[in-house]
Amino acid sequence: MTSPQGPMPAPPFPDPQSAVLKLVIDNAINAMRSGEATAEDAILHAAVHGWYEGHIQGEDSCHGCDFRGELSKQEDRDSAVELGRDLGEDLA
Repeated sequence: MTSPQGPMPAPPFPDPQSAVLKLVIDNAINAMRSGEATAEDAILHAAVHGWYEGHIQGEDSCHGCDFRGELSKQEDRDSAVELGRDLGEDLA
């Protein structure tokens, strides 16, 4: 699959046919229809949980991949902690 910005990850995550993704979407639709969530809340819920499930699926299919470019996961976390300290927050 190709987007205007270039090729998508192979395979793109999450799989559009994923049973877990279908459950996430169905739950969001049901919450909206029942009045438990607004359309915006349902979309946000489905997007976040769909992204997370895709992340898990990607890690499961590519052991050892970190998908963070040249920075290691720890370096990226250390940068976030340092930024938080600059903003007066304790993220450690």
